Amino acid sequence: MTSKLQKDLRRKVAKLLVVRASGHALDSQRKYPAWELSNEALQTLLKGGVGGVILHGGSVNELQQRCQRLRSWSSHPILLCADVEEGVGQRFEGGTWLPPPMALGKKYLKDAKEAILLAEEYGRCIGHQARLCGLNWVLAPVCDVNSNPLNPVINMRAWGTNPQIVSELASAFHKGLVSQGVLSCAKHFPGHGDTRVDSHLELPIIDNNLERLEEIEFVPFKALIDEGVNSVMTAHVLLNKIDSTYLATFSKEVLTGLLRKKIGFDRIVVTDALIMKAISNQYGCGEAAVLAFEAGADLILMPENPFQAIDAIVESLINGRVSIERLEESLERRRKEISKLDNKLVESINEDRSTEFIEFGDPNDINLLNKMLASSIYIKNSFDCEGVEQLINLVRVDDILPCPYLSLDSPTLAIPKHFGFQNILIHPLGISPWKGKDTNQLDLDQFGCGSFLLQLFIRGNPFRGQNDIDEQWISIVQQLQSHNRLSAIVIYGSCYFWEKLLKILNPSIPAAYSSGQMPAAQLIILESFLKFKNNQVKIKNNSIEFTN
Repeated sequence: MTSKLQKDLRRKVAKLLVVRASGHALDSQRKYPAWELSNEALQTLLKGGVGGVILHGGSVNELQQRCQRLRSWSSHPILLCADVEEGVGQRFEGGTWLPPPMALGKKYLKDAKEAILLAEEYGRCIGHQARLCGLNWVLAPVCDVNSNPLNPVINMRAWGTNPQIVSELASAFHKGLVSQGVLSCAKHFPGHGDTRVDSHLELPIIDNNLERLEEIEFVPFKALIDEGVNSVMTAHVLLNKIDSTYLATFSKEVLTGLLRKKIGFDRIVVTDALIMKAISNQYGCGEAAVLAFEAGADLILMPENPFQAIDAIVESLINGRVSIERLEESLERRRKEISKLDNKLVESINEDRSTEFIEFGDPNDINLLNKMLASSIYIKNSFDCEGVEQLINLVRVDDILPCPYLSLDSPTLAIPKHFGFQNILIHPLGISPWKGKDTNQLDLDQFGCGSFLLQLFIRGNPFRGQNDIDEQWISIVQQLQSHNRLSAIVIYGSCYFWEKLLKILNPSIPAAYSSGQMPAAQLIILESFLKFKNNQVKIKNNSIEFTN
């Protein structure tokens, strides 16, 4: 093969890659430099033909500028995507951050029609804001059926536990999303809902047979495929009874046999991130990229080393391990989906806003957020703080580096502080509050003799493993109750944990729950929950006001 032909082949292969970048402009601003490429590497790869970029971090204005710059570095149309399943504000400051999909799954059980309408608005809001920021591909909706309540990674990201409900809500979301001119992605095929392991950390093994998969897991994917979803993302799970050798992302049986041939999907198949431990613990970067491509994936998301991934796929084509026809099929699928984008519209939006600030304040988006928050908050008795002395506001968070929903100004801390509570945070990097080696019991002597307002941020999240779903905080609540030191409790996040808590909580103790963890959810729940005789919390223009 001549050097020119090999160069052309490399440019074609490069189009299959979607690489990770920070939403910030400067290399020094990268939050995850081990994953996020430098500007020099990004320029080299985009000029060399790389086909897409997945972004994370920064503000909506930085994102808009960043997308414009990335487009300028490429000589061909590129895919610009983000994991904004719960709103652009989930990843980028200034965007709308909405409660998780499971909130609408719960709403559906009470009012199916209203839940479906809200799901469509959910998708519309995300699609509209994503496009205005310069994105053209939204990696949503999640189509996993969360049939295992101990699932540490899907959990509240799912629309529900029933395949028909998930199908209806995901389809409504998809309708709203694509109406805004962005591409969609159903994930994570063949289903990540029945796992107790997070594939970001290790490989989940699933023993479900084909009959069970068709009855549960495949149902939402088939519904979205019928709706014309643009892409399907793979799951890094091993289906023991389908292919006991290769995990789904590397399995011809799964991607080509089931997804392509049996279900009939003929659009883009994209891998989940190849840097995830389910992959990187067992495979080198180049081999992982080739295995996924060989199995039937069209786009390779976040390979650990993009240059090595390109080299390996090129070599597999030259030595005949994978056919050139296979490459051309993937490129054609990519071309067809990109051709559906109104790239001139996106470019004009970027140009029009290149010197302006984006500020999202659409009344429809605000109304959607308020409706979703209102329908996903539950209060079991308000907490009358009058006459309770030495109140301790004990807040549990996943981590503080970073913690997007918590800062010194967050309602969870600011409101109790105003009323004289002592704020104490518990997080993995903090001083140990446990009694000896027993992490299921607090060392109460450390806290003095005060009574506790317990605020727990608990929900299944990537990279947390089993840390969010163990019995630790159930035991601690029981401990505080036995010492008569629990005055009230608020749960942000997991409906599963909330339901478990109610079974052991003393009925006389005030309790509140919100599926959302963002500051807007904190504001609304604490305004309604905390009661003082002559001093009340009020919300005005999404900020805290105190009235005497």
